[in-house]
Amino acid sequence: MIAVRDQNLFSKGPRPNIHKNIDGEWISDLFLHPLKFNEMRKKPFTVVYEDNHLLVVNKAAGVLVQGDKTKDKTLTDYCREYIAEKYDKPGAVFLHPVHRLDRPVSGLVIFARTSKALERMMELFRKRDIHKVYWAIVKKKPKEELEKLTHWLVKDEQRNVVTAYDMEVEGSQKAELTYKRLGTLNDHWLMEVRPVSGRPHQIRVQLSSIRCPIRGDLKYGFAKPNIDASINLHAFQLVFVHPIRKEKLYLRAALPEEPFWEQFLEFENIKAKDQHIDNTFSG
Repeated sequence: MIAVRDQNLFSKGPRPNIHKNIDGEWISDLFLHPLKFNEMRKKPFTVVYEDNHLLVVNKAAGVLVQGDKTKDKTLTDYCREYIAEKYDKPGAVFLHPVHRLDRPVSGLVIFARTSKALERMMELFRKRDIHKVYWAIVKKKPKEELEKLTHWLVKDEQRNVVTAYDMEVEGSQKAELTYKRLGTLNDHWLMEVRPVSGRPHQIRVQLSSIRCPIRGDLKYGFAKPNIDASINLHAFQLVFVHPIRKEKLYLRAALPEEPFWEQFLEFENIKAKDQHIDNTFSG
């Protein structure tokens, strides 16, 4: 187990340039020049689950799921290339993300490989029949060991920033999540977060609203960036019924291979690898 204090993360080599892009997110030049960072940036995902209907991947932080004003290459682009190459498919590949993760967030993303799977997966999300678990690292100790948060969120589309309110306001959307403290190391706290709703920036802004911004998340109040402009929010687990096979899937994404993340593995009896298990999850 590697224990690294926050201040040591910038100690080796030149500090990368970190700046805002036109969409308001913080970007590191480690992402603008992928080969300077690590081998995973050539294919910024690993496959967690794959069949004829679905592709579920573990996304690296710093990669867009779908295109935006930056015109940067997206996770969808990379995954379409993967499918085309693996199955020797000429022409356009049908592959559509069922949901999104914010650019600086890592973890599980579901793609539909057929129109039927896309329609049925979208229905599962609408009915909230997909159970999501995130891990988040914060600096400040959350007040409660276990708590449900309810806010009303308003997104400023021009600034790409969400504001949380304690009561309903004009144009707001209700957002709910529960969190649990898992433990502390090196003056930081690991939290398990289970969103009930799926609003833009929901976990980021709701944790910030209780004065627990996620480590590295400058947009929502953390004091300094991570070296790679990621934030310590990871889409760790998904549980849902396969839209075609009707079998329950239990999927987990390995934590990013980064020392600050890896030290927190001791709080959960898991292997540091991607996992999928059929028909073994109850509840």
